[in-house]
Amino acid sequence: MATQHSPFRVNVRDLVNRPGEMREQRLAIAVAEPMGEGLVSVREGSELDLDVRLESVHEGILVTGEVDAVAEGECGRCLIDIALPVEVEFQELFAYHSGEAFEYGVQDDHVDLESLIRDAVVLSLPFQPVCRPDCPGLDPVTGVRLADHPELVTPDQRDPRWAALAGLQASEDHGPDLASGADQQRD
Repeated sequence: MATQHSPFRVNVRDLVNRPGEMREQRLAIAVAEPMGEGLVSVREGSELDLDVRLESVHEGILVTGEVDAVAEGECGRCLIDIALPVEVEFQELFAYHSGEAFEYGVQDDHVDLESLIRDAVVLSLPFQPVCRPDCPGLDPVTGVRLADHPELVTPDQRDPRWAALAGLQASEDHGPDLASGADQQRD
């Protein structure tokens, strides 16, 4: 959780209990610890660029914003290093009075955006990132990156792990034709 001096804590003293007041703010925040734990993450030391609009409403401070960052890691198919743009929009009400209906609150005339932004960024990261949509991956026999050796890619190349299912499909294709048998029984 953020500390008192966290760059994610934004002072809203000028907006508290002033419905209709609004302020826009740009923030550049260095990431203190990685955001994400999969194949890609926004790494420690990376920069988050935030465009935030803070609006005073009767219930609290409505925070609307956009986060821009770069997630780094590796392609889930061919394992090369990749960098992906992260662009996330978010909106949340920071209530004056905490209660069951509100997850976030205004505390000491500040709103703490850290968990809100962390959740938005992490949830936007792809589970299986790829360097390009048509990445052919690695050759299952040699481990060679197929994008670097297109001559190794065959049009009907199948993953050997699916061979048993391909055999099952082949046996069904050559099995008895139930539809024609049903037609013969009606005659």
